[in-house]
Amino acid sequence: MLFFAGFLTLCAILLFWLASRQRRSIGLPAGRVIYSDTQAWKPVEKPLYDRELGLTGKPDYLLESRGQIIPVEVKSSRVSEGPYDGHIFQLAAYCLLVQRQIGKRPPYGILHYPNRTYAIDFTPELEQTTLDLLDEMHHNTRRKELARSHEVEARCRRCGYRGVCDQKLM
Repeated sequence: MLFFAGFLTLCAILLFWLASRQRRSIGLPAGRVIYSDTQAWKPVEKPLYDRELGLTGKPDYLLESRGQIIPVEVKSSRVSEGPYDGHIFQLAAYCLLVQRQIGKRPPYGILHYPNRTYAIDFTPELEQTTLDLLDEMHHNTRRKELARSHEVEARCRRCGYRGVCDQKLM
């Protein structure tokens, strides 16, 4: 019986170690995962939504750590210089949604790339810039014509508007 108890204890330690290793590999800090959009753990959660902002989003994870809610976005591309601006604004939009839907302002969010992890402070300046971008995006969706904003063929191939776009690159 003592041998069996020792074996179970050893198995538990091994499982905790593996879970901790996996958490570090995807860039999650210590804290309780309260939301996941990875489909690997459970069905996709309901998205966060704010009617006033006209914004819907599903961060990959929401962590509860020390009474704070932290959005986490996991990216598949590698970075060399730093996080991409679009990813920072996506994370800031998640911070806005958390603040408005859950009622707790995140002090920061996390962007995890395969080769680096960044904690992005959710400053009042980042919040205002994100709100300004949202206003501009809403304004542009009401326009009849909008010029393509890039010269990247791969981006055009993946675009959801490719079928109706008269400015596609190929």
